[in-house]
Amino acid sequence: MIARLIVSTKYPEVKVRLVGEDGNAFAIIGRVQKAMRKAGVSEDDIDRFRAEAFTCNYDQLLQVCLKWVDCD
Repeated sequence: MIARLIVSTKYPEVKVRLVGEDGNAFAIIGRVQKAMRKAGVSEDDIDRFRAEAFTCNYDQLLQVCLKWVDCD
């Protein structure tokens, strides 16, 4: 289980499975982007997520994902 340190998630209705999946940072970012698009999130917000995700290390990336979508 991924520890939740973030108080609120911007898109809690967008569900992304991270546990047991490819742990590569690029794969994680791609999986989150795909789920966001499928849920109808605006390209502007997807671009904001991507910009934030590419500016951090792996551990911070997981926190960024949790900030934007519901991850397990």
